[in-house]
Amino acid sequence: MRRNSQGGVARLDADRGVRAGCGLPLPGRLDSPSLADEKSARADRSANLREFLAALDRNRLLDIAIATVALVVLSPLIALVALAVKLESRGPVFFRCNRVGRGGRPLVMLKFRKMRDGVAGSPLTAACDDRFTRIGRLLAETKLDEIPQLWNVLRGGMSLVGPRPEDPAFVGLHPDQYAEILRVRPGVTGLSQLAFANEAGILAVDDRLNDYVRRILPQKMALDRLYVLRRSLSMDLRILAWTLAAIVLRKDAAVHRGTGRLTLRRPRVPQLTAGLADSAQAATALADSPALADSTRGA
Repeated sequence: MRRNSQGGVARLDADRGVRAGCGLPLPGRLDSPSLADEKSARADRSANLREFLAALDRNRLLDIAIATVALVVLSPLIALVALAVKLESRGPVFFRCNRVGRGGRPLVMLKFRKMRDGVAGSPLTAACDDRFTRIGRLLAETKLDEIPQLWNVLRGGMSLVGPRPEDPAFVGLHPDQYAEILRVRPGVTGLSQLAFANEAGILAVDDRLNDYVRRILPQKMALDRLYVLRRSLSMDLRILAWTLAAIVLRKDAAVHRGTGRLTLRRPRVPQLTAGLADSAQAATALADSPALADSTRGA
């Protein structure tokens, strides 16, 4: 205690840290962080967590989870296919395709080898390509040759759903369009993959490369650009569901070119088939005509 200027006694309340008689806090006593500091620290931690989650690719965690589970579940099939490929013909089990990945970066895409090792020819395969091995033809028909791309997904070079990875030569033909398409990771499946699941069967037999560049590639680019503009989690799940239906149930999907809507592809009308048969008979009857031969050669 001490006397003040008025002769009274002013006491120091050490426990409360205030000067008795006037209610002013004593400076210098802080045994623990204040409540305001704790709230500020929690807010900073929450903000950092939100920034970290925002930095992640929105579909990356889903890609990792599904690819990991799929590789584990399919491991017996992968081992069986690898053994069959190795036993049937000499050469590696996997074929490494040079493709263009996200942002234009090089991508080495894995597939099971379908052809005899070292054979040359067109970069596009035909439905009855004589370069196929027996197991390779089966892999092409069932799409099982695509399974190793799950490893590309796990490593981050590809996504489960996205634009189809394209050859650098084809990307170089349309650099502006692919600059937009390759803003996202290329995918194992996607709109263009479903729309052209039977690509090998619809390419012109006599000039597959020219037919692909002029007719097929522009349509695939349009679908890939549509996916980039409208992609969402719900769209990805629909594409995955239709992909499973195409592989397991052998159901082909039709893709609306304007909206990306997926529906069951309708079977061909029998009348059209009959009409084509009649046309084929007429063409056979006129096979000796040079004019007809010249007009049908580029069809």
